[in-house]
Amino acid sequence: MPETPIYLDNAATTPVDPRVLDAMLPYLKQQFGNPASSTHGFGQVAARAVERARAQVAALLNAVPADIVWTSGATESNNLAIKGAALANLTANPTHGKHLVTVATEHKAVLDTMHWLEREGFEVTFLVPESNGLISPDRFADTLRADTVLASVMLVNNEIGVIQDIASLGALCRARGVLFHVDAAQATGKLPINLATLPVDLMSLTAHKTYGPKGIGALYVRRAPNVRIECQMHGGGHERGMRSGTLATHQIVGMGECYRIAREEMAVEAPRIRAQRDRLWAALRDIDGVLLNGDYKQRIGNNLSISITHCDLPLTALTDIAISSASACVAGQASHVIEALGGDASATVMRITVGRFNTDAEIDFAAQYLRDKIKSCRTGNLKAA
Repeated sequence: MPETPIYLDNAATTPVDPRVLDAMLPYLKQQFGNPASSTHGFGQVAARAVERARAQVAALLNAVPADIVWTSGATESNNLAIKGAALANLTANPTHGKHLVTVATEHKAVLDTMHWLEREGFEVTFLVPESNGLISPDRFADTLRADTVLASVMLVNNEIGVIQDIASLGALCRARGVLFHVDAAQATGKLPINLATLPVDLMSLTAHKTYGPKGIGALYVRRAPNVRIECQMHGGGHERGMRSGTLATHQIVGMGECYRIAREEMAVEAPRIRAQRDRLWAALRDIDGVLLNGDYKQRIGNNLSISITHCDLPLTALTDIAISSASACVAGQASHVIEALGGDASATVMRITVGRFNTDAEIDFAAQYLRDKIKSCRTGNLKAA
C-alpha cells in the first residue's frame, strides 16, 4: 500500500513541475511590477517576462507570438473565441450568419457557451460522433451551411482521449469560409501542434494540464488573414483590445516555462507515458466486462477510459489511487460523453490518465489494485480501503 494515493487523474489537472515553480517565484517576490507600468524598471522587467512567455507558448505551437492572447484558462478562452467570433460576425452581418457547429462530446465550456448563444438567437448543430468518439469528415461537411460562421471541435477529448482529425475538419471550414476553433487544453505537450500549417483560426490553451499553474491560459487568434473577435472583458484594452485586465506575470511566466519544457521533452516523454498507459491496459483488458471507451489507436497516449459492467464500484472507495469517471467540471453527474457514444449507463466508468511523474511501479500497483477491487465488487466483499 502506498504512503499516499497514486495520482492518476492528470486529465483533471497536473502537478506543477518544480522547474516551473522556480521560474515563477521571482515574479511573486522581487519582480512584482505591473507589466503595463512602462515608466519604471519594475514594470519593464515584468513586461519583458510576459513577452518571453508569449514566445515560449507560441514556440510549442509553431505560431507567431503576437497571435497569443493571455486569458485565465481554457474556459475563458473558449468563451472568448466562440462568443467573440459569433458576436463580431453578427455586428458585421446583422442579417446573415447565425449558424454554429460543434460536437456533442465537447467540454462543457464549449457546450454551455453554445447553449448561451442559442438563447441569443443563434442556431447550433451538435454533431454526435461515431461510437468510437471520432467525427467523420463527410458528416462534418454535411453540417456546414451557407450561413455557418464558426465550428468548434476539440483536438483531444478530455474524457476519452480520442484525437479528432482537425487538419481535415479545418480544411473543410477553410474552403467554405467558416472560422474554425479548437480546444487544445488536453493536447499541449502530448502531441505536436503546428499552427503554421493547420487550418485553425482560434485555439484555446491552458497551463495546468501541462504541469503549469492553474488560473492562466491563452487564446491563439490568427491574424493573417485577420480573425475578428469581440472582447468579453472590458476595461483598459489590454491584449490588443481582446482581453482587459492586469496580467498575472508570475502565472504567465509559469505557462511559458511549462510550454518550454514540453517542447524540449515531449519527444521522449510522450512515448514513455504511452508505454505506461499500454502497460496498464494490458493488465486490465482481460477482465470480463471491462470495455474501452473510444478509439484506441487515434487516442492521446496518457488516457485510458474504461467502462466496467456488472460492478457498482464507487470511485471514492479506491482510496489508494486517484482517478475520476469524467471531467472534473461535471463530477457527480453522468458523463455526457459516454451517453453520446451510446455507452451502458449502469456501468462504472473510470478515466485513468498517466502523467510525467508516474513510475512503472505505480502503474503495476494500480493495475493489481483495480483488479482486486473489481473482483471484490462483484463478489460483494468490497471494503472502503
